[in-house]
Amino acid sequence: MKAILTTVGQDQVGIIAGVSNYLAQKQINILDVSQTIMSGYFTMMMMVEVPSADLDFVQVATELKDLGTKLGVEINIRNADLYQAMHQL
Repeated sequence: MKAILTTVGQDQVGIIAGVSNYLAQKQINILDVSQTIMSGYFTMMMMVEVPSADLDFVQVATELKDLGTKLGVEINIRNADLYQAMHQL
């Protein structure tokens, strides 16, 4: 299943490393990434491929929120199908 992961927060060392290490441990593949710094705030969007048969998506979302708290950023992940459905209405 494809998902969109967003990360936003004050820029600091280790944000990309923390997020990408978590994804690698869960065998979640990064398909595309865009990141920038806007007025001192780090923003990153990723399109990822979640191996749905092996992982509980709700648990992944909770663990990413917890990781965000540790890194001092806000991390959200949403099923890409939701975005597509919103644009088809």
